[in-house]
Amino acid sequence: MQPFPAAGYDKGISIFSPDGRLFQVEYAREAVKRGTTSLGVKSSEGIVLVVDKRPSSKLVEPTSIEKIFQIDEHIGAATSGLVADARKLIEQARMESQVNKITFNEPIPVEMLAKKICDMKQMYTQHGGVRPFGSALIIGGVNDSGCRLFETDPSGALIEYKATAIGAGRALAMEVFEKSYNEEMKLEEAMELALDAIYEATEGKTTKESVEIAVIEKSTGKYRKLTNDEIDDHVEELLIRKSKEGEEEEE
Repeated sequence: MQPFPAAGYDKGISIFSPDGRLFQVEYAREAVKRGTTSLGVKSSEGIVLVVDKRPSSKLVEPTSIEKIFQIDEHIGAATSGLVADARKLIEQARMESQVNKITFNEPIPVEMLAKKICDMKQMYTQHGGVRPFGSALIIGGVNDSGCRLFETDPSGALIEYKATAIGAGRALAMEVFEKSYNEEMKLEEAMELALDAIYEATEGKTTKESVEIAVIEKSTGKYRKLTNDEIDDHVEELLIRKSKEGEEEEE
């Protein structure tokens, strides 16, 4: 006789099913898959973070939607999934960053910060009365070891990438990365590739209002979010390039 009915393995507590699955974690991953696409690209000159933040209604102010966050001077993060959960994780990341700076008098390494966030995520998969965070983060930054880019999973798993995507358009974006990524690309080239991936992931619905971009430059070691004018220029170049590609295919 089973100690729990089959439906009991996903009712409020994280407990293994007989086949070794944690349904609460799988449900959290589904929340991420339903989120808008976010991605990160590592280049020889820095990190590029790009998100699709299409408003759910034309009445929503696009500037009120924030899915890229600064964690420290040298680290930024792009999120997908439940926005409220993501904000809590960002708050924790900022606190860990400042604690490290006060304790050791140096900026926190990107990998250490990513691991601390994943430790917190993992804790929420093994206690009753809590649920896993329904949000994934792409954490990118620059430190002494160079440019680093990590993806954090709701389970607490951590993987370092050269280029990665999370959210609804992950599969389409990863196809673009697999085809076109080059480790020697410059920051501008990485931004162009990231926008190409967002364009494919959104099936051509990319607009100036729906994109948010941030960079962490290796030369300065500083996080910077692009202004609306800079984003307008990059998106306009993207749309012109895609239009020309479409005309060439027709010929």
